[in-house]
Amino acid sequence: MRLLHNGPRTRTHSVAAMFAIVFSASQFAIPAGAQNANVDIPARHDLALADVYRLASANPRVDAAIALARATEARVGSARRPSDPEIQLGFMNRSLPSLAPMDPLGMTQLQLTQMIPVPGKLRLAGRIASENSAAALARVGDVRWDVRTRAAMTFYDLYAADSQLGIAQRNRTLVQEIAKASQVMYSVGNGKQADVLRAQVEIARMTEDITRMESMRSSMAGRLSALLGLPEHDVIGTPSLPVFPETLPPLDELVAEALKSRPMIAAGERDLAAADAGTRLAQKEIWPDFEVGVQYGWRGGVMGTERMGSLMLGATIPLYARSRQLRMREEADAMRAMSAADLAAMRVETRARMTELYADFTRAKNLRTLYQTTVLPQAEATVTASFTAYRLGSIELMALLDNQMTVNRYRQELVSLEADQGKAISEIEMLLGRELFDAARATAPNTRTGR
Repeated sequence: MRLLHNGPRTRTHSVAAMFAIVFSASQFAIPAGAQNANVDIPARHDLALADVYRLASANPRVDAAIALARATEARVGSARRPSDPEIQLGFMNRSLPSLAPMDPLGMTQLQLTQMIPVPGKLRLAGRIASENSAAALARVGDVRWDVRTRAAMTFYDLYAADSQLGIAQRNRTLVQEIAKASQVMYSVGNGKQADVLRAQVEIARMTEDITRMESMRSSMAGRLSALLGLPEHDVIGTPSLPVFPETLPPLDELVAEALKSRPMIAAGERDLAAADAGTRLAQKEIWPDFEVGVQYGWRGGVMGTERMGSLMLGATIPLYARSRQLRMREEADAMRAMSAADLAAMRVETRARMTELYADFTRAKNLRTLYQTTVLPQAEATVTASFTAYRLGSIELMALLDNQMTVNRYRQELVSLEADQGKAISEIEMLLGRELFDAARATAPNTRTGR
């Protein structure tokens, strides 16, 4: 009888030992901070945020903005110059069909004319072209920061996808081991069939989630490749989380700096200055432009070649001023009002967005600290206590499994907080037009994963 009793008991203890190995390993397989948790993803070279920024600087949108700035700069010189003079060669009063000069009126004539705009027009036209060129140059900076921020957003999305995928894969491996152990316990009469079925259902659900996450990861990698201009066959590496600054300057300072230095606002200010000059130029359009011309003519005569000269003065007549020049004033006033409204909207949007991003950064930073120092350690301690209780038979297997799932969910939420913090600070940098931290400085490798 003792042999019959000790046999199952020995098998039961071996199963309990199996669970001890599974759950002890699970406590060290995934780091509490969820850093670089994608240990089951095929090995790829680490991708630093600084590399993303370097590659994003060669985006075609940046090249297009630079080309546009060069084009607008080339217009400045010509805008300050009057129209080209006109030269005419005339054969006056010729007989047909011989084309011989008719006596005494036939002559050959050379005429040169030059249009002279009202004083101030050329200066204002040059001012408009100069301000438009400065606005285009400022927009080059805005496009650079926009591309940089889009690349950073995709980088952090890819980081979250990689890390959460690694957590999900490790968790599925854990549940698979639990399912095997539950099957062994059920086969020796010390387990429940419901535990086995529940574990199998969880494995199927996790496999579905992992498949969806892998698809999302591929989509994000493709999006990042497009932003960085990488060939299709290049494999995007595993993102390495940078070290974020511990604190940011006060919100009021950030808002004031963004309103002063954001490239988009600088471009809007230049557009408004160009619209102001356009309004003043439109007011001068009703004044007539002058035209000056000289003529030189010659013809043959009995006494030799006869030469003569003429001076001509002219002016434009604003005959259709009501439907042309006055309408130009209305157009210029409307364009100035639009530029002023756009600039005001940029400033309001910048102030509101900076406030929102500052709150997002602070929230993500504080919650990240809370998860790392309190939530995750307590959840992991709960799993350890649950395992002890399970070995003593005071709780069911599914309660232990649910506690472990809770830990993994917290780890995934921590990864999302890390990505949110990175996104917030990247967009804050775009609003400021300057860097706030060293993107090349990555987080230290995690000792639990050996990375």
